[in-house]
Amino acid sequence: MTNVQVPIWQRYVLTVTEAAEYYHIGETKLRKIAEEHPEADFAILNGNRLLFKREKFERFLDRVTVL
Repeated sequence: MTNVQVPIWQRYVLTVTEAAEYYHIGETKLRKIAEEHPEADFAILNGNRLLFKREKFERFLDRVTVL
């Protein structure tokens, strides 16, 4: 069985570490954004792991002027 790596820009969800690298936003700031916007649908919890829906988070970033 081969291990297929999906490029980061094609993934549906990103871990906090991947999102920090991709968006150039610190991990602490990403966790704070998710905590401050519990009604937003760009973040999901898988157990205790925070994941960001890449496209929805990009749309959120397009709308905000200050992080």
